[in-house]
Amino acid sequence: MKAASTRQRSKRNFITDVLLPSFFIKRVGKKQRPIFPKLLGDQIAITWIGHASFLIQTARHNLIIDPNWNNWVFVIKRLREAGMAIEDLPNIDLVLITHAHFDHLSRRSLKKIAARQPIVVPQGVRNLVHDLGFERIHEMQWWESLIYQDLKITFTPAKHWGARVLTDRFRGYGGFAIEYKGRVIYHCGDSAMFDGFEEIGKKLKPEIALLPIGSYDPPSGRDHHMNPEQALDVFKILGGDTFIPMHYGSYRMSYEPLHEPEQRLLRAAAECGLMSKIRFLIEGQPQIF
Repeated sequence: MKAASTRQRSKRNFITDVLLPSFFIKRVGKKQRPIFPKLLGDQIAITWIGHASFLIQTARHNLIIDPNWNNWVFVIKRLREAGMAIEDLPNIDLVLITHAHFDHLSRRSLKKIAARQPIVVPQGVRNLVHDLGFERIHEMQWWESLIYQDLKITFTPAKHWGARVLTDRFRGYGGFAIEYKGRVIYHCGDSAMFDGFEEIGKKLKPEIALLPIGSYDPPSGRDHHMNPEQALDVFKILGGDTFIPMHYGSYRMSYEPLHEPEQRLLRAAAECGLMSKIRFLIEGQPQIF
């Protein structure tokens, strides 16, 4: 069985099987005109923009994570529209970047958002954002924390890599835990399954976990993303209350069919009785937690 699987993989061609067909697929979805809710107390609103991009709002703050409105990542076409126009964002107080890959750090998008506010990036990423119009750049290493007003931002480990191009493997990567009034939202960034999630769960106790479920069958064969079943296992390890899936449906960067991640996640969640914990968001529609 393993030999047959290896032979099957060797016959695949990412250019002819994935890239070229994507050129002829009509981009779907539409940008919403979001009505941002008035939040009280410790309420949190989360808006999925698409891929790994999220707007996180409290009664006092507007944070954005990995903002990316690009319709192309080099030759990879965006197949689902961003959920809202970048011009419809509220004033952003703080920007968080998980790593320097082009689908997470979009200089074009960041330049439009920059308004003399601070930005938080992994160690080694400062030179990619220093000229975009941010007031302060905070570089962070794993397990460092930053206090911003009444938020606590902790940079967490991941199993991935941070190089922007092949020659700059010194750049950091990770995820973010955002603590507000005792509530913790955890954005995993990009990561494969690894032992560090147990420590993250014990130390930070995330209530809401934004976890990637796509790009798990890459042409490189590298183990650097989770599949849906692994993401569900990570959610169990973290011990959270709500699992919000991300990193699927926008760009086809891997061999799996575009809509397979959701189907596999729902099937796995049904089998282990966790359907009530899964919260799929619609791009551009704020949800209160």
